[in-house]
Amino acid sequence: MRSGIAQFLRYLATERNASDLTIKAYREDMFGLVDWLETSRGSVPKPDALSPQDLRTFQAALQEAGYARTTISRKLASLRSFYRFAMRQGIAKDNPAKPLRNPRQQRKLPLVLSTAEIGRLLSAPPPDEVSGLRDRAILETMYSAGLRVSELVALRDGDFEESEQVIRVRGKGRKERISPLGSFAIKAVKRYRSKRIRHPKTEALGRHAPVFVNRFGRILTTRSVGRMLEKHIAIVGLDSRISPHSLRHSFATHLMDRGADIRSVQELLGHRSLATTQIYTHISAANLRQVYERAHPRAN
Repeated sequence: MRSGIAQFLRYLATERNASDLTIKAYREDMFGLVDWLETSRGSVPKPDALSPQDLRTFQAALQEAGYARTTISRKLASLRSFYRFAMRQGIAKDNPAKPLRNPRQQRKLPLVLSTAEIGRLLSAPPPDEVSGLRDRAILETMYSAGLRVSELVALRDGDFEESEQVIRVRGKGRKERISPLGSFAIKAVKRYRSKRIRHPKTEALGRHAPVFVNRFGRILTTRSVGRMLEKHIAIVGLDSRISPHSLRHSFATHLMDRGADIRSVQELLGHRSLATTQIYTHISAANLRQVYERAHPRAN
């Protein structure tokens, strides 16, 4: 089993070009099964020796341990992917994870900021400090292009095409897309770059140097962006549950509210599946209902 998992992880890295985070998630999911087998059985059988009933018992153990439904679904998806690989490699004859059903998910609509709240947040960073210029440029760029925080910190100077008002974005699976960038974001980035101080080694990278850097002139981490957002949320008194991803949700929802078609929003977000984007149709419908109930004299 361990040898098969190692082969699978190498396949993801070399042939599927999976990101480090994706490989880490698969590794945790697969070795979670290995740990459970060692604890419950005292040994780890070969992949071909496991049955659907064995994996149903593993799924039940995850539920009893209090794992979220989304986490269990992800772990089952990892098992299915592993066994598809194992069948191609001759490690297993069939896929015992295939008959397993994911737990029914509770649909939770993501947290979305109103346009007024977005305005308050974007105006929070102080314009007379380099850190404030940077934070404003980060927030404007994330909201303008609907970026994941990992996509934001991966931006390089050469990814910005100011004359075309677009940026090159590296999404999940290192898939690239071109995203429009609004004039407010372009101006904010330009102001920040004119004052930015970077480490000499970073500066030497030229067009490949990171756009957004910390106070030491080195590339920002995703956690640093999260802490920055928490600070400004507290300053303007917004919901503490707001995360960097909330800006992405707000971007998509505001587009849908103003008539953007779902296929275009899918492309802008870099979603592989239209089903992933369809949640924003539910958000827009909920927003319309709120407007109706506030405005119509006989709504209630």
